[in-house]
Amino acid sequence: MTAALPHPALHASYSGVWLATPGGETRALSRGEAIRMAADTPLILMNAPLIAQRLGYGELSGLDILELFAFLHPAQFMVPTPKGLARVTGLDTPQSEADVAGFLREATARLLATPDDPDWAEREGAWTCAQSLARLRWPWAPLVAPRLIRPERAERWLFSKLPEWEEGAARPSPRTVTITGADVEARLDRLTGAGAERRTGQRGYAVAAGHAFAPRDMRDSPNLVLAEAGTGIGKTLGYLAPASLWSDAAGGAVWVSTFTKALQRQLGHETRRLFPDAAERKRRVVTRKGRENYLCLLNLEDALQGGFAGRAAILAQLVARWAAYSSDGDMVGGDLPGWLPTLFRRNGSTALTDRRGECIYAGCPHYRKCFIERAARASAEADIVIANHALVMVNAARGRESDSRPTRYVFDEGHHLFDAADAMFAAALTGQEGIELRRWVTGPERGSRGRRRGLAARLSDVASYDEQGGRAISQAVDAAMALPSDGWLQRLAEGEPFGPIETLLAAVRGLTYARDTKGSDAGYGLETELAEPSAELVEAAGPAGEALDSLVRPMVALGRRLEAVLAEAPDWMDGPARARIEGAIASLGWRTETVGAWLALIARIGGPADPDFVDWLAVGRMEGREYDIGLHRHWLDPSRPFAKTVLEPAHGALVTSATLRAGGDWAVAEARSGANHLMRGPSHFEAVSPFDYANQAEVVIVTDVKRGDLSALANAYGRLIVASEGGALGLFTAIRRLRGVHARIADRLAREGLPLYAQHVDPIDTGTLVDIFRDDPRASLMGTDALRDGVDVPGDSLRMVVMEGVPWPKPTVLHAARRVAEGGREYDDRIVRAKLAQAFGRLIRRADDRGLFILLSAAMPSRLLTAFPEGTPVTRMTLDEAVARAQRLPSRAPLLHEAREQA
Repeated sequence: MTAALPHPALHASYSGVWLATPGGETRALSRGEAIRMAADTPLILMNAPLIAQRLGYGELSGLDILELFAFLHPAQFMVPTPKGLARVTGLDTPQSEADVAGFLREATARLLATPDDPDWAEREGAWTCAQSLARLRWPWAPLVAPRLIRPERAERWLFSKLPEWEEGAARPSPRTVTITGADVEARLDRLTGAGAERRTGQRGYAVAAGHAFAPRDMRDSPNLVLAEAGTGIGKTLGYLAPASLWSDAAGGAVWVSTFTKALQRQLGHETRRLFPDAAERKRRVVTRKGRENYLCLLNLEDALQGGFAGRAAILAQLVARWAAYSSDGDMVGGDLPGWLPTLFRRNGSTALTDRRGECIYAGCPHYRKCFIERAARASAEADIVIANHALVMVNAARGRESDSRPTRYVFDEGHHLFDAADAMFAAALTGQEGIELRRWVTGPERGSRGRRRGLAARLSDVASYDEQGGRAISQAVDAAMALPSDGWLQRLAEGEPFGPIETLLAAVRGLTYARDTKGSDAGYGLETELAEPSAELVEAAGPAGEALDSLVRPMVALGRRLEAVLAEAPDWMDGPARARIEGAIASLGWRTETVGAWLALIARIGGPADPDFVDWLAVGRMEGREYDIGLHRHWLDPSRPFAKTVLEPAHGALVTSATLRAGGDWAVAEARSGANHLMRGPSHFEAVSPFDYANQAEVVIVTDVKRGDLSALANAYGRLIVASEGGALGLFTAIRRLRGVHARIADRLAREGLPLYAQHVDPIDTGTLVDIFRDDPRASLMGTDALRDGVDVPGDSLRMVVMEGVPWPKPTVLHAARRVAEGGREYDDRIVRAKLAQAFGRLIRRADDRGLFILLSAAMPSRLLTAFPEGTPVTRMTLDEAVARAQRLPSRAPLLHEAREQA
């Protein structure tokens, strides 16, 4: 079967390059030979961008087997490795790197035979999509299209296949009920199973969590429970037990909010315990994310009709194929494989979502099939809504769904609430934000491509019906011309700003560089306090404020006119039109608030400081290249608006985490959760981890790796990973050092047969990197903060965590202000302890896990060791000694402290 394939297959790793020919021969190639062959011959590859990176040939293209899989099996995930491909094709996993190229040809033949299977579940739409891909010169089309039989009648595909959502009556308010501790324990028993071990900590946790669901007896004072539960307690089922019990009895929805998409996926799996039947689970459990995560069908239609060109157009066709089979249309962490968009170097996947708030709601021809609207309506009827901290705050602050706002919340990963609130309630008057607002108001710039629609296009019927509304739209469009436009960064660099806002940003840039103390040539972002402004900045502030005031006035007037049109209810206003105008009012209100915050920032220039806020100027740079400039404002204590906006209207909330107190006392948890700003204090619960850390883990502090010596750091990582035979998670505080270490050790590890993957290096999304790491016990993974939090890799795949050093907070203007306000050095220590605790928490996830936590820093203060669970052995030693410890890891020695004593 493989002999019929006319194309050779190429595989490249850091240890070599191999080619499998149609004649069955496999031979090693030099990188130069591989590049020359790839330029002349269509080659079968797996993850072309990754192979291109390893060859050092950025323009590599070919027949990527991942694209073929995405076409044949849309909305199905595959770990994008030879092992993952073997699993889905039923072939044996190749035993060496040299065997992979031949294996790719076998797997290709197996996949190309899929259309011959009469039970192929994704046949519908394949022929139609293949014809479109053939016109776009998709490399696989000549091999795929002839294997597909033209259907006798037109296929129901995508827009005709997607179901429509239905409107329903508003959900009644939850009934007032009381759930007892005995009832909670009985529900927990049902979820854990009859034969499960009765865990005291989990049962106590579940009963304590149930207090969040008691009836509220004071206005603006929710029943708030702060619960710290160590790893292994079983938090998820612990809070799902009272949450589901209350939902059943009260008829209300509980929103379970997380910080990471990984935990959202994990929660979705755990709810199978609640509702084993898939149909019932889909109805009663809904995952919600921000609208920018979901496919916009109108943007997709534009892309399919010529809005995209080249490789981006192929991506649009594959996304359309996926959309017809997707369960929820979630493009970020849903059932769209995370690796698919990354296969397209200049991918247009972000243009397929609504990231600019330009939705026209009922004016869209696909409104009744919209994934976003369907998710919103499904969540209004669901019992459990799995959301995230950002979405919860956005909905509470400016959501359209005020009638269905939840009364009960569970905030898992509660230690991140402070940071999520910090991002949500901040304001930034920057060039990038300004140009986005301009596009939202005016529509596309002349000559630009895409479906961007301005206010006039989105509200044309209102403008024709209401003269005052039409005048306000026109005035807003004229005023928006004062905002930054395309090319603004170059004009500022050349000293030729256009308009009052760009002039203000030019003054911000000049003052920030003038006050730089770290060396502007370092390539990092620059910032300075908004204090003692220069004459140029003060002079620019007046015209900039006038320009923004000229914009906000017609926006406010337009909002009022839209509300008046709703009240008048003209004959042309049917249900969809009303929904569209209501959406426009909400979107307009959000943008009006944004401009209002900008005006407050400008008023601060030359004026008195507001003690509730921290204001500063910044020039955003990446590797020496400027990408944004502007003024920033953050709450000194963002838990205050969080408490006012989210907690006070709620009737009950549980805030939980394994590190809620950040190694401190309950005062820390209360301050960072917003509890301090409520009239009634919270209740507390603590359950320590059931794991035997004294025997399962050891903390090693390496004392002889010189700080700042990149070669020594790379040597340490390389030796430790070789000693442990992989299974290492390497955590960095700086992307530059991560890349430097990776470049120095990747080849060495490959020669040892130890795959190394790295965030910010490999052209693979973070979620897929974790999936690859989890799937291969000999692989290692390096990354930054995103891998420190929320990564759940139990078992042999993660047996060593290596941190490059103590994760001290960055000395930013915002951090300095909070440090002064919250205790100086102790504030820094709390942050470090929380980061260390989260990183250590990746190591031991099950009762049979064993592992080392290695910190490559002799400067680790003893006072920070409380970050680690009580009883965990902590030893300071040389790198040679640490390598000897790591060599014991593959054998999974049960008592690490015995090894220490024997040494």
